[in-house]
Amino acid sequence: MREDSTHRREGQRAISRRRLLSTAGAAGTAGLLAGAGGGTAAYAAGHDQIALDAGPCRLTVTFGFGRTFFTRTGLAHRSPAALVPVPRFPSDAIDPKRSDGDLLIQIGADDPLVAFHALRILQLKATGTADVRRQMSGFNRTPGATARPITVRNLMGQLDGTANPMPTDKDFAAKIFVPHGHGDEAWMNGGSYTVVRRIRMRLDHWADLTRTEQEQVIGRRKDTGAPLSAPHHAPETTPTDLNKFTSHGSLAIPADAHIRLAAPESNDGAAMLRRGFSYHDGYDTDGQPDAGLLFIAWQADPAAFIKIQTKLDSADHLTCFSRHESSAVFAVPGGAAPGEYVGQSLLEG
Repeated sequence: MREDSTHRREGQRAISRRRLLSTAGAAGTAGLLAGAGGGTAAYAAGHDQIALDAGPCRLTVTFGFGRTFFTRTGLAHRSPAALVPVPRFPSDAIDPKRSDGDLLIQIGADDPLVAFHALRILQLKATGTADVRRQMSGFNRTPGATARPITVRNLMGQLDGTANPMPTDKDFAAKIFVPHGHGDEAWMNGGSYTVVRRIRMRLDHWADLTRTEQEQVIGRRKDTGAPLSAPHHAPETTPTDLNKFTSHGSLAIPADAHIRLAAPESNDGAAMLRRGFSYHDGYDTDGQPDAGLLFIAWQADPAAFIKIQTKLDSADHLTCFSRHESSAVFAVPGGAAPGEYVGQSLLEG
């Protein structure tokens, strides 16, 4: 009886927590946290007016559920079958203290102050119902920093995200979003699964390579992002030809190049939508930068990531210059309608 009672209490706390967090998140994306639209008194007051002068700044707040959330709240029977642990790969150096978790809250905005303000309010709203397990902060190029919108570069200087699935692809929804179903998993209809990995880059070792060597590791030209199978000065979006050979008889895109091994053609069509951020958390005692990529991938089933990463871990040359240090997977339900909160159909259905 104690276990059942505990589950009921945790379930009610989860409902209260999700309602509060969803309400605060929705207010932030509408600009109310910053005082836009007359919302100063409701949300900005009492929180040090951190973002008082700003608008929404494209603030987004995303919520997801980890595997342990379902057992803690007595909802194990509603945990999606696809929400499986990401296996530990041979080259991983995973820190359990920085991995997994019950809930995911991802906050993004064009203005760091707006993002911090949203984070501060959500933390205050969650006081007494949830504790922060870990926090990771990332960044990307500031909007307007380039003359035209282009794919962002990571800390290795490479364009990152070139071959992402596009919403215009006929199979985009099937690869990224959970198809509609019935029964205990219907609450995930239209949702997605996100895999979060903290990947440390060995930047000093990477810098020891020549530009040509770096391009061979990735399989793309560093300046344009075009695949090595394309002519010089070809645009970034030039289709990759994995069967192309050079005039010397070698593969234009090396057998161990990152883009070859990550390509859908090399993984029975498996694909994921990558939305990563760079991070820099200072330096080690030996002077090595603690910096790299907060890898965030979205897919209709985490099996897609697992399949691709299994191949990358075993053969990708880029593994010599990177190390996966934390890992988590979350079920992210579809957005909430006005008056609802994220996950309501799970917690009250």
